[in-house]
Formats: sequence, structure tokens, C-alpha cells
Amino acid sequence: MSRFGFSFEKGGAHTARSMMLQEMQLLLSAVESPNALKKDYQIAVIEENCLGKRSGRNRAITWRHLVDLYSLDSSTTIFRILLFFWKRDSKGQPLLALLLAYSRDEILRMSAPFFLKLKEGVIVRRETLEDYLDEKSSGRFSKNTLKSTAQNLSATWTKSGHLAGKVKKVRSRAESTPGAASYALLLGYLAGARGEFLFKTEYAKLLDCSMEHATELAEDASRRGWIVFKRLGNVMEVLFPNLLTTREMEWVREQN
Repeated sequence: MSRFGFSFEKGGAHTARSMMLQEMQLLLSAVESPNALKKDYQIAVIEENCLGKRSGRNRAITWRHLVDLYSLDSSTTIFRILLFFWKRDSKGQPLLALLLAYSRDEILRMSAPFFLKLKEGVIVRRETLEDYLDEKSSGRFSKNTLKSTAQNLSATWTKSGHLAGKVKKVRSRAESTPGAASYALLLGYLAGARGEFLFKTEYAKLLDCSMEHATELAEDASRRGWIVFKRLGNVMEVLFPNLLTTREMEWVREQN
């Protein structure tokens, strides 16, 4: 899966930052070409200061965290395909960003069960999240790191739509879109899921909607020509002929 851009290294940007949705939106507005190189994004952040950072050091740190979260390399499968949906489904950008960051950030993945199991309207307490992270990480974080990480994670899940509120965080329902649903299915496909099981992966769960609604979104995306979705009774088939290269399909076959 690492060939497609997934990362399974310990730690992640969330000890220091949220998923940086606003920075990502500004950067992809400044560098609009889908064929841009990683160097082009770096120049935009560090030399042109498209994110409006106060110092060269802040620009460098921001660049490093953005690369950790999103790769910013168009030769990386999951970033290149994010760009495809980013331009076509602006409403889905918060979930698209979450899905890619989730694929590359261990701490964000660690936090997902905590947030997703909460019922709508439940208040999220930072101390409870800190205790959860401390247990899941086997105590490897200091108290200060636990606090900042919990705050950053809460900010990320708020930006994605899973939480609401500024000071008091409350579980809400994220708004899934055809682009976000297609991207979640694609990530599940690259992870080895097929057919109906694509709608039950950890990536599909981030859509925060029922399987029935996710299939409706897939049908919408198929009508738009983004993916191929076929359904006959309970039998489903999802394909991505316009998104994956011949080489990437070879990797998929090897994986199978």
C-alpha cells in the first residue's frame, strides 16, 4: 500500500498541527495545475509564501507537516487522485482532506474510533480524549503532548464536519458528497476491498453516512463519469478506469 502513498509510520503531524485544511485549500488554489511537481508546491509555500506565514522557519515547518499529511507529490497515487476530486467537488474538500490525512497519519487513525462511535449531540471532553490517546499509545506521549494532540485532533474532526462548536465540541454529522464517497471507495479498493465490502471499510466509515446513502453517492459519481458503479440486487461492482494508471492496476493485481 505504501506504493500508492499510504503511510504507516508511528506518530504524525497531529502532535503539532491539525489537518491544516485552510492551508491545503490556499495551496491548491495557488498551484492549480494537476501536473504540478512537488517542487512547485514547495516554491509556493516557502519562496512565494502563498500561505502568508510570518517567517521562513514557519514556512519550512508548515511545508514539512503538509508533506507528512498529504504527500504533495503528483506521482503519488492517492494525492494525484485527491486533486481529481478536489477540483470537481469543492463541497467535499473537508472530507477529501480528512481521507488523505487519515491514510498517512497514524495518530489521526488512532483517534477515529473515539470520535466515530459517539452519538450526535454528545459533548466531547478533551480530558476523555487525552485518556483515550494515552491508553492507545501505551503512554508514549507526555502530558503536554497529549493536550496539544487532543486539541489538534478535535480541530481536525471539527473541520471535517464530525464535530461542531468552537470551545465546547459536540458530535455532529459530516456531510458526505459524491467526490468524497468516490475517494473513500478508491482508498478501500487500493487497500484490497471489493464489491459490497468497499462500503464497509475504515475509509467508508469516515463518510459518516449510511451504506444506502453511500451507494446513492456512488451512483451519482458514476453518472458523472468519475467512477464505474454497477449494482444488481446485492451484487455491487466499483471500478476506477479513469483514475488508475496501467502501472497502478498492475500493482493492484499483484496485491490481489
